[in-house]
Amino acid sequence: MTNSNDIPNKQNTVAMQVMWNRMISVVEEQAQALIRTAFSTSVREAGDLSAGVYGLDGRMLAQAVTGTPGHVNAMAAAVAHFIRRIGRENIFEGDVYITNDPWEGTGHLHDITVVSPSFHKSKLIGFFACTAHVVDIGGRGFTADAASIYEEGLYIPIMKMTERGEVNKTLIHIVRGNVREPDQVVGDIYALATCNEIGHLRLIEMMNEFELDSLLEIGQFILDNSRIATLEKIAALPRESANGEMTIDGYHTPIELKVALEIKQDHVLCDFTGSSGVDKMGINVPLVYTQAYACYALKCAIAPEVPNNAASLAPFVITAPVNTLLNALHPAPVALRHVVGQMLPDVVYNALDKILPETVPAEGSSTLCNFQVSLRPRTDAPAPEHAVRAEVLTFNSGGSGARPSLDGMSSTAFPSGVMTMPVEATEHTGPVIIWRKELRPDSGGAGKYRGGLGQFMEVGATDGHEFDFSAMFDRVDHPARGRLGGHNGAPTVITREDGSAMQGKGKQFIPNGGRVKLEFSGGAGYGDPCERDPELVKRDLLRGYISAAAAKRDYALSDAEIEKIEQALARGESI
Repeated sequence: MTNSNDIPNKQNTVAMQVMWNRMISVVEEQAQALIRTAFSTSVREAGDLSAGVYGLDGRMLAQAVTGTPGHVNAMAAAVAHFIRRIGRENIFEGDVYITNDPWEGTGHLHDITVVSPSFHKSKLIGFFACTAHVVDIGGRGFTADAASIYEEGLYIPIMKMTERGEVNKTLIHIVRGNVREPDQVVGDIYALATCNEIGHLRLIEMMNEFELDSLLEIGQFILDNSRIATLEKIAALPRESANGEMTIDGYHTPIELKVALEIKQDHVLCDFTGSSGVDKMGINVPLVYTQAYACYALKCAIAPEVPNNAASLAPFVITAPVNTLLNALHPAPVALRHVVGQMLPDVVYNALDKILPETVPAEGSSTLCNFQVSLRPRTDAPAPEHAVRAEVLTFNSGGSGARPSLDGMSSTAFPSGVMTMPVEATEHTGPVIIWRKELRPDSGGAGKYRGGLGQFMEVGATDGHEFDFSAMFDRVDHPARGRLGGHNGAPTVITREDGSAMQGKGKQFIPNGGRVKLEFSGGAGYGDPCERDPELVKRDLLRGYISAAAAKRDYALSDAEIEKIEQALARGESI
């Protein structure tokens, strides 16, 4: 029989859960507002952003579903820095704060974080924060070629962008005077501030509806329940430890990534001792970004259904020795910290697979296959009047690794979660031409479950333009490794139109009429290819995911079956 004294508690719990879900909806609308108002395609089309709401103490209470863990999990620690730097006594209604500090923000200068205090009935109740990757921040541009942070672009310390509703016009002038795309960058800054305001308005609507004067009670409910749920998941795991390692391309020389993973009663420890030291080029990773992606990997595998907030992230403890590749200190160059940082889930899973077999995927392309094109009128001959300068950044993905019971996803960004930009949107931003963009057959590693496919791209510019091509790729010399007998994915290949090889990283000149040909890496396979369902092999061949040669070599498909499928293709049949 139900005790009547328990009913109010149950009603209160239901109400709290409703409010928790509502807060997640609030920050999701905050993120969508940023997408709708942003100027840069990296935000509008790729969704390279994050949004969240925070309590008075700066702890994250809820984050938007839309966004990338490199921003969200890193931004989880950022608001506390803002409170400390600004000072509580200097926080006023109508304020907006800003920074792109790599060590107190999200890892490199191209990410601008904006924080806005939220007031209700003239009382400070919390904060909204958001981050977006801007198309340019000055300096050498989006490239790993800098030797220090000072060369990588404009640094904005934590400061007030707006005080009591009055915009700091001097700051805006400084930004405009130091970036190559001032309208886009300043437009994105205002979009960031606007989306925080949208979040604030929706939060106040919720508080009025539920007659709340503060977020203290709902905040404590969120954090307590998230902590308990996460600890329950960790407590159910075996108390074991394992090591993981991976070698990736680096810039001039390969780099080693190593982790020691240990599962405790109430936390999981990832220690990256043994990884390579600080690099001379801009592929170093601030600890906040290392923590973001290592934590994300563990949470995906152990407690994926628990919403992200300060309490659900806290039991995943990530460390790396000071002044090494994964805990680089100022003034190390960090512009391409994502190239290394987004590989960390694969390293963590290399260790976790030894503790929790048949749980984590095979390695994937993992790091984004991004590039930036810096266009200008040709200099080898008179340029046409229509020739202009422009910065065009594109977000692209290789294949993700096969999973223990499913094929990998083709041209899909894991772990970053950002979207691939449409060709039309990319070409609209400047005089760039995407001549080719299609899936790359045979790039996914063979296995019981096949790795996801990479893609082909061919890039040039309209007549009268030359450009610098900023490559930021990996998996050229070290492709994704298969798991449990699965084959490796195909490596990244980058060449000029004549077939001559280009570097996987760095800014490289392309003359008028030149093109860059790209073959993005594929995800690795999972399990013995001989165990793959023959019907899935036939389907892959019919759809063009694999060639006849691969079907025969990797999956032992008979000549008769291959001929039958080729005849079906000739008749225009498909699945």
